[in-house]
Amino acid sequence: MTKEWKGIMTFTEQRFGRIEEVSLELLGGARKLAEKSGGDVSTLLIGRDVKNLARELIAYGADKVFIVEHPLLTYYQSDIYARIFADIVQKQKPNIVLVGATSIGMDLAPRVAAKLRTGLSAHVVKLEIGDDGLLRQIVPGFGGNVMAVVTCPEKRPQMATVRPGVLKKLKKDELRKGEIIELEVKVGEEELKARTLEMRIEPPPELPIEKAEIVVAGGWGICDKECFNMLKELAKLLGGAVGGTRPVLDEDLIKEDQMIGQSGKTIAPKVYIGFGISGEMHHVVGILDADTIIAVNIDPKAPIFDFVDYGVVGDAKEILPRLIKKLKEKLEKKRG
Repeated sequence: MTKEWKGIMTFTEQRFGRIEEVSLELLGGARKLAEKSGGDVSTLLIGRDVKNLARELIAYGADKVFIVEHPLLTYYQSDIYARIFADIVQKQKPNIVLVGATSIGMDLAPRVAAKLRTGLSAHVVKLEIGDDGLLRQIVPGFGGNVMAVVTCPEKRPQMATVRPGVLKKLKKDELRKGEIIELEVKVGEEELKARTLEMRIEPPPELPIEKAEIVVAGGWGICDKECFNMLKELAKLLGGAVGGTRPVLDEDLIKEDQMIGQSGKTIAPKVYIGFGISGEMHHVVGILDADTIIAVNIDPKAPIFDFVDYGVVGDAKEILPRLIKKLKEKLEKKRG
């Protein structure tokens, strides 16, 4: 039964006519997987007047772009999107289906998996094809303390939601050839159990951590306002962004989109500097792709030191003001 399922399909999430970055990352990851699993890479694009985005998806790795357009599909509607997605998967029979682990993707993917009666791994941080040809889906388990490998040997497709920042998008190739397939799908008002009247996007007040080359993060060890203000000052001097762990979020020192880790964001900056962070796996999975990891912690046995390139044993409350002072002195010299 599983032999008739071939290739890889991704879901392209677009908002206001712009492709979400994670969708391009999925295409890059799908191409890498396809090198071993075989088959083509296709993607599904749903919305209103979205055909103009198809060429960009081909340039980033898609062999086929399936397009469903309708005025009622302007905004994401879970019931309609799930029904359309499941119907197309059932007809095209991709062996693997990948969806971004965004607010939309995490709502859509389980609905589609349920309709297809297949399994779904959520918040995947790594994908690979095993020697048995199965998709190995690596996810943090048991509170982030272990990395579990999940496979789906019987049902098809093999489905996963993948965290933004985990996979790498390909270099854009405007000369890539691909096929654009427009599908006719019936969509009726009666399917709309809820209607979206308007969507507004609030721009982030600071540099998003997933786009920053330098990220300065704080944890439980500096979980007070005075310390965190110093952390923000350091990040500003370095031209970086501020992130943190769950305790810091709970203390309202950062916003949800600044949290790093299993239930936050996965980042890959050139430099990550963590202050007062113990290094539990549910945070570490979000920083493993950083080029250079630096940690400051008062506990020499802190787990974070197992993952760093450079570690400093010391009190962040004493080290932060010294770093800030030195950086200011250097900047003053440059200006002078």
